[in-house]
Amino acid sequence: MKTFKKILIVVLIIIALPLIIALFVPREYNVERDVVINRPEAEVFDYIKYIKNQDNYSVWNQKDPAMKKDYTGTDGSAGFKYHWNGNDDVGEGIQEITNVIENERIEMDLHFKRPWEGEADTWMTTDAVQPNSTKVTWGMKGESSYPMNFMNLFMGSMLGNDLQQGLDTLKVKLEQ
Repeated sequence: MKTFKKILIVVLIIIALPLIIALFVPREYNVERDVVINRPEAEVFDYIKYIKNQDNYSVWNQKDPAMKKDYTGTDGSAGFKYHWNGNDDVGEGIQEITNVIENERIEMDLHFKRPWEGEADTWMTTDAVQPNSTKVTWGMKGESSYPMNFMNLFMGSMLGNDLQQGLDTLKVKLEQ
């Protein structure tokens, strides 16, 4: 009986600890990563503003090459929507371009439907470092409700690694 009681206490602590920690973790997350690409800013921006090009560098798009995709609107301009429905690794959602500042910034809204409901704002920016060198920044921010905000403690590394991997792939693709 004593052993069972100890096991029960340990299990309760394991369950309660993340819930208690989540009370003190911010609900907002904001993750950015960047890379320098040896190409002119206009050329880089003209590539990243098209959502369909994410198939060539986004970690998430590459996790399910067979996912179903639907598009509405004009790619590379505000109002363009991309709906995906894939395997359990990528889930289902909609990405919409909300703002384009030519050769500078593209902003997008993400609405996740599966495996969980969620919203996030994403953006990509370009800054000329030199005439043939461009810094690309890819960012995402959103909010997690309690107790899922506990995961925000790991968002920088988890999400950040995926963003960085996508940017590194983008660099290789555009420098070829």
